[in-house]
Amino acid sequence: MPLIQQLPSHLADMIAAGEVVERPASVVKELLENAIDAGASAVSAELRGGGMSLIRISDNGCGIAPAELPTAFLRHATSKLRTEEDLSCIGTLGFRGEALAAIAAVSRIEITSRRRGAARGACMTLEGGAAGAVEECGCPEGTTISVHNLFFNTPARMKFMKKDSAEASAAAAVVQHEALSHARISFKLTRDGAEQLYTPGDGKLLSAIYSALGREFALSLLPVEGSGGSVAVEGFVTRSLQGRGTRAMQHFFVNGRYVKSPLLSAALEEAYRNQIMKGKFPGCVLHLSLPLDTVDVNVHPAKTVVKFLNERAVFDAVYYAVKSALEQGREYPVAPAPSVRPTPPPPTDPTAPPKQNTPCYQTMTAQEFRAQAAPGKPLTSFSVRQSAAAPVSEWGGAVTVSDSIQPVLKNIPPPPAATERMPVPAPQEAPAPENAAVRPLVPTPRETLAHPTPSPAADTPQTDPLAGQERLEPAAEPPWRIAGEVLRTYIIAEDSQGTVWLIDKHAAHERVNFDRMKRNAEPIMGQQLLTPEAVTLSADECAVLLEHLDLLNQFGFEAEDFGDSTILCRTCPAEIDAGDIAPALEEIAGQLLGAGRADPASARDVMLHTMACKAAIKAGMVSDERELRVLVDKVQKGEIQFCPHGRPVKVKLSRYELEKMFKRA
Repeated sequence: MPLIQQLPSHLADMIAAGEVVERPASVVKELLENAIDAGASAVSAELRGGGMSLIRISDNGCGIAPAELPTAFLRHATSKLRTEEDLSCIGTLGFRGEALAAIAAVSRIEITSRRRGAARGACMTLEGGAAGAVEECGCPEGTTISVHNLFFNTPARMKFMKKDSAEASAAAAVVQHEALSHARISFKLTRDGAEQLYTPGDGKLLSAIYSALGREFALSLLPVEGSGGSVAVEGFVTRSLQGRGTRAMQHFFVNGRYVKSPLLSAALEEAYRNQIMKGKFPGCVLHLSLPLDTVDVNVHPAKTVVKFLNERAVFDAVYYAVKSALEQGREYPVAPAPSVRPTPPPPTDPTAPPKQNTPCYQTMTAQEFRAQAAPGKPLTSFSVRQSAAAPVSEWGGAVTVSDSIQPVLKNIPPPPAATERMPVPAPQEAPAPENAAVRPLVPTPRETLAHPTPSPAADTPQTDPLAGQERLEPAAEPPWRIAGEVLRTYIIAEDSQGTVWLIDKHAAHERVNFDRMKRNAEPIMGQQLLTPEAVTLSADECAVLLEHLDLLNQFGFEAEDFGDSTILCRTCPAEIDAGDIAPALEEIAGQLLGAGRADPASARDVMLHTMACKAAIKAGMVSDERELRVLVDKVQKGEIQFCPHGRPVKVKLSRYELEKMFKRA
């Protein structure tokens, strides 16, 4: 039996680092939380090479004393916990004392810090967890930590890193979350020398939302404020008409900590029931405040999952606060009433003599019009003037020429009546050919081919031009017929057994597209956009799309990182309209964040599902009868049974069921 022995300290630190430090975004999160706990009012983050080359976090917090610098990088060294009771009432973002030790074990670190009011600061370097000497140095108040060459001593972890753009987007998402959770702190993010994010730190949540999530999202929000028992809820939610294709824009914070909670998402979406389109999800930035002893944050290493002591109270607080905000800010889309814009009268000449009996419209005789339109003579323009006594329409405005049916050229004779139309000559039979040996161009009927008429030129062998060719028999009628279409969505068909079938044309066409694309191994043809489409997404959505740029390119999307969580699409698939680019990318990103992120085959199916759906006939579209017949044939032959998402394509309604509905059976 192998001997049991204690692991070396450096190996234990590297194992712990694997739990804490997953990617550069993990380092950014831990260092930002330390800066916030230090009481900083301004924090800056700098990334190079997606965070693999350099991560530098600077703050103006309380700083670290020179004698405490080596202790700060020891495992389980913390300034936030003292007793067992503190563990049940955690009010800080960090508390375990593992972050700095784990980061130092897999990188090279430089730290400089000066306490408030101190004359000088101190600096120290670490490599692979081994600390160097502490030296005095000049630096501003606060702490600056520079992390170089992340995972330089763990190549196994290095090979799992994504592209620099994807890693930088994931780190930017972390900065966004911290900026939204602490509006009183000014955050600045610099990526490869370019400023990507800046929040003013004025204490207003809407200012942080505007800076972190963009203008469009900020303008679609409603304020939320409410409480239930010991739970207080405040923040913003999107309007009912501003739903999104994924839940990526749902941001929840509990006591200043960003969390992912299915409970909170369910409460939010329940408040939107019957007020948002099916398949759309609301967005939000909601802050929950509740007693520290009623929430447990020590259930996950990443500290993004929490447990509530009273889940029902939390659910009700979020539900009723959001419901109240939606009721107060309810908006209904109003179609503009048709309006008739009056035509201003032409300018008058004060020196001209007054006119008598001015007609309502200026007219022109047919002879004058034809004379102007004579060849070689330019046609002089004429205008239609409206007098001051113009009639008034039922909408309250003066009637213009487009609203009147009075002919301007009233002297032109009207077209002839239906009884005066020129007679159409009746078709005449073609004259018989003079030479009987010359065969007519019209195809010979099959009866004539069966009993040919002998030709006078009997010595010349006659051959049938259709001999040896396959004769196509007319196709047999299918054992079903299309009875019609209802709601511009469902096709009604019946078969010879008296069974009625209701077929969803969108689901059927979606399955046709999906099967065709899946069989086709060649890349999907793309179309170049005259103007590139800039699609603003959440940081997580942007990061996952940047990870799969090669996959997007295979399906006709030529996209690139445009900065500030924006994807610039230059080419889209030929089968997708330009207006569907943003919804398609949102849907693809949302699905890739799930199961498709790890499995390449699943990622390809995700793309196929979205492409097939966006290119399919939409419910409500007017469809040609031939299109409907093709879909019905494929469905009734059994080629299509379910759409790519698993929904049924057709519903069976037997004759007995119909007669039973009408009390005939």
